[in-house]
Amino acid sequence: MKQERLDFLFDLLNTPSPSSMEMEIQKKWIKEMKPYADKIITDHAGNAIAVLNPKADFKILLAGHSDEIALVINRIDERGYLHFDKMGGINPKAAIGMKVTVLGYQKTVTGVIGVNAQHHGGLKDDFGLDDLFIDCGAKSKEEMEELVQIGDLAVYKREPELMMDRYIAGRGLDNRTGAFIVGEVLRRLSKKKVKVGVYAASTVNEETNMGGAYFAAAGIEPTMAIACDVTFATDYPGVNTNKYGDVRLDGGPVLAKGAPINRKINQLLEKTAKSLDMAVQYELTPRATGTDADRMRLTGKGVPVSLVSLPLRYMHSPVETASIRDIDQEIDLLVEMIANMTGKESLNPLED
Repeated sequence: MKQERLDFLFDLLNTPSPSSMEMEIQKKWIKEMKPYADKIITDHAGNAIAVLNPKADFKILLAGHSDEIALVINRIDERGYLHFDKMGGINPKAAIGMKVTVLGYQKTVTGVIGVNAQHHGGLKDDFGLDDLFIDCGAKSKEEMEELVQIGDLAVYKREPELMMDRYIAGRGLDNRTGAFIVGEVLRRLSKKKVKVGVYAASTVNEETNMGGAYFAAAGIEPTMAIACDVTFATDYPGVNTNKYGDVRLDGGPVLAKGAPINRKINQLLEKTAKSLDMAVQYELTPRATGTDADRMRLTGKGVPVSLVSLPLRYMHSPVETASIRDIDQEIDLLVEMIANMTGKESLNPLED
């Protein structure tokens, strides 16, 4: 990956984008995409959609969600400590001792998630979020309320880092990497003469309700849609690969197989990967994918969908880790497939 593209990815990863508050990251994404798109679409959900060849009848929607998991302030106690609930899949054990950025209604403030010292008994074994709190250094409820109110959001104060020049570690790779990937696919396709319409969507709210994906697909009415998300890597100590499968960093993009997935789209992806001499990995999604693909599929008259995922270690922790090589290969795969599509492809699994 060229340094300027890596810099843009790191800029996205450094931008707080908690579910329901994705505005800042979306504005950065739009600014980056404008020179390459025929037009930019936004909607009332907050989606940002860059479009190539908008007059084409055959429309491909690529969706990568821009939101990240977060904490939501639900109480300010008399001493000025902030108590919180989760906005998305927060793991209480991963939160212990972390620094956070509280996106207050008046001011952004730094805090720490306090923890009872082990000398004083530590945390109970079955603790939850209601046993934790944020200490911003305030001395009273009144002082804290001048900056923060109920419903304000907080994210881990954690910058992305490059490890061994091959892996990226940080918060919220799930799924700002997906928003980056769909944008990069469109950027590279803008230099080619594509025969299909390409709608690269940086979607919102996936971590909480997947409403952004619904708005995007319902508005565009695509011929097909591909969700670009992350999936669980299982290549680190303590993971039962017999139960959870064998998915590895540097192993290539991960294709989903299951009832929601359109087999014809997967065949196009597999054929393209073979032409590129690219390895792909697989995950099973028997009933649902748990991604934007589920909501896109059930819009309008129904949308054929597929899911292409990036292997990710330590999901929903402050140190999510992914491979730059896998990111590049996922972009290569989607660019090559779409560039070679004619717009005459049948996605009906009963047709040859």
